[in-house]
Amino acid sequence: MKCILVATEGAEVLFYWTDEEFEESLRLKFRQSENEGEELPALEDQLSTLLAPLIISSMTMLEKLSDTYTCFSTENGNYLHVLHQWFGECLFIAINGDRTEGEGDLRQKLRVLKYLFEVHFGLVTVDGQLIRKELRPPDLEQRVQVWEHFQSLLWTYSRLREQEQCFAVEAVERLILPQLCELCIEALERHVIQAVNSSPARAGEEALHAFLLVHSKLLAFYSSHSASSLRPADLLTLILLVQDIYPSESTADDDNTQVLGSSLGSGRPSPSSWRPRSSRNIPVQQAWSPRSSGPTRSSAGTETDSFSLPEEYFTPAPSPGEQSSGSGSTVWLDGGTPPTDAPQVQIAEDTLQTLIPGSPAISSPRRIFLDANVKETYCPMVPHTMYCLPLWPGINMVLLTKSPSTPLALVLYQLLDGFSMLERKLKEGQEAGSSLRSLPLMGDLRQRMDKFVKNRGGQEIQSTWLEFKTKAFSRSEPGSSWELLQACGKVKRQLCALYRLSFLTTAPGQGGPQLPQLLQEQIQTLMQEKLTDWKDFVLVKSRRNVTLTFTYLQDFPGLVHFIYVDRTTGQMVAPSLSSSERTSSELGKGPLAAFVKTKVWSLIRLARRYLQKGYTTLLFQDGDFYCSYFLWFQNEMGHKLQIIEVPVLSDDSAPVGILGGDYYRKLLRYYVKGHPAEAVRCHELLALHLSVIPTDMLVQQAGELARHVWEASRVPVL
Repeated sequence: MKCILVATEGAEVLFYWTDEEFEESLRLKFRQSENEGEELPALEDQLSTLLAPLIISSMTMLEKLSDTYTCFSTENGNYLHVLHQWFGECLFIAINGDRTEGEGDLRQKLRVLKYLFEVHFGLVTVDGQLIRKELRPPDLEQRVQVWEHFQSLLWTYSRLREQEQCFAVEAVERLILPQLCELCIEALERHVIQAVNSSPARAGEEALHAFLLVHSKLLAFYSSHSASSLRPADLLTLILLVQDIYPSESTADDDNTQVLGSSLGSGRPSPSSWRPRSSRNIPVQQAWSPRSSGPTRSSAGTETDSFSLPEEYFTPAPSPGEQSSGSGSTVWLDGGTPPTDAPQVQIAEDTLQTLIPGSPAISSPRRIFLDANVKETYCPMVPHTMYCLPLWPGINMVLLTKSPSTPLALVLYQLLDGFSMLERKLKEGQEAGSSLRSLPLMGDLRQRMDKFVKNRGGQEIQSTWLEFKTKAFSRSEPGSSWELLQACGKVKRQLCALYRLSFLTTAPGQGGPQLPQLLQEQIQTLMQEKLTDWKDFVLVKSRRNVTLTFTYLQDFPGLVHFIYVDRTTGQMVAPSLSSSERTSSELGKGPLAAFVKTKVWSLIRLARRYLQKGYTTLLFQDGDFYCSYFLWFQNEMGHKLQIIEVPVLSDDSAPVGILGGDYYRKLLRYYVKGHPAEAVRCHELLALHLSVIPTDMLVQQAGELARHVWEASRVPVL
């Protein structure tokens, strides 16, 4: 019973996302009110009718009282509603009717959706009218395409948040393999970044970043010398986009996992409906394509899903030869009896279904907007082009490029930022006329805008800017604050429209510059050749991933599981934790791993709530387990620094994390104010111990564990 809605003040739907239960409840309500034989309204019309009173009342309160409600539940407590207003007068509403999500979960979901809109539309989100056009295009087919894309992203985010530790704690998980890391970094530098930037066919595109992912884990990352650093939030979002394009079968196929928002309003099926639980006769295909869900008929005549995994597994050769590269033939595993001419099939501890040879098709490049430095000046939402090149199922390479028109994004951001500051001054009651002209920012803003309009402005923006100057700088007839606000809004809209025309309308695939397909395929082939001998190893390692140089279960008696996070770099280290019956972890598989996973996810949620209230240490007993959480600061040498009282946040503030709001970066800035002379790093440790361990030993183990992981995780990944 879940729903997310984005609507205008007039209850026009800009986007929606629902699960099957919520849709069914809507159908029942409208079936009772409609006459028999009449066709039910479209789903978006049902949502608009149902929530129109809520939307109108919220907007009316905001208009009359300059305040409105942000969270409430219905009288019987069955439905929880959370509301936020962003992008002008666009109202974001999240609803939960099965009590599986709290207020913080719904706020997080809304903020992640807002962040995804910003990643896809950039500074167009500054103007409410233009973002409405992007979210609700006039063309019905295009509108469905836009909505289904974001519905799919929300579905993928919900799935990853429930299944992957990196998305549960919102940090990038690494595969710490020093020798392979060095090899990959060299390959990314020579065969990707340098190869693209030296190619005469690159159409003006400049390669900035390239990195390798094994499922949702980071293997290696390389940036060109001219590139600015990539924020952890942006990198985690890119991993989300890759998982949406090429979902990892081992995570999208967990039978025992109940995913939030399992079925979307777009009709996308839940994982359980994609793949039956019983899949005995499965073809091992040489070819693979993402999201193919068409049925495949086995030799015994049993119709099975092409995504289903067999109960029997094979162990590939250390270095794939002719057999692994194959000719595209199909090998059947019927009841565990392999064909006589097939390699020996044995029961393996881990599923290696993802090692099936064959390269998925390259997806179309995407225009995305990420924070970066342009000409040594910080600029949010800088346009990039993202290329996702699949090497093998489960292993993907991502390339980020920028176009020659990137400096225009900096100019437009600076102008929009200046007019937004001016708009705030006017809303605060700043006097017009001479007082406005005396503002320090006005002289610089006028000079920048005059130069911009002269060099790049069209007729429309010239007339809009002239109108504003007449009202703002006229000594004889200065405009009122209200008139200046209207003129300021028009200028901002013109700047956003130019931004939209420059970076969205001419995006890759729509006439904008992009790398030729041949060059993409050359890069893909080169990286496959470099990693062929390693691919089987890293795929297994990603699922049985201790990522450490020590065995924690033996070195730390009583320790069941832990998650270590370096919040300065946004990277985490943790043992594998899979509850699937087909893949095992250090804790085994099935009910035991699922039970421990439930405890870990519960600890993550509780630690976030306590951190929001200002607590940096947490220790409590939960049945047969001790759950602990520690947040601390240290310098570059690893010496622990003095702890401070962290700020206490309100319930309606941005949730703790990096996708819904950059909490840890703000926390580091807050701490650095008292330690300006040294580099400060922030770390977190979540641990699960058996309750027979004394608490003093538990605390001692936590310190030793943090030191061991910190030393092991210092292996460079880029």
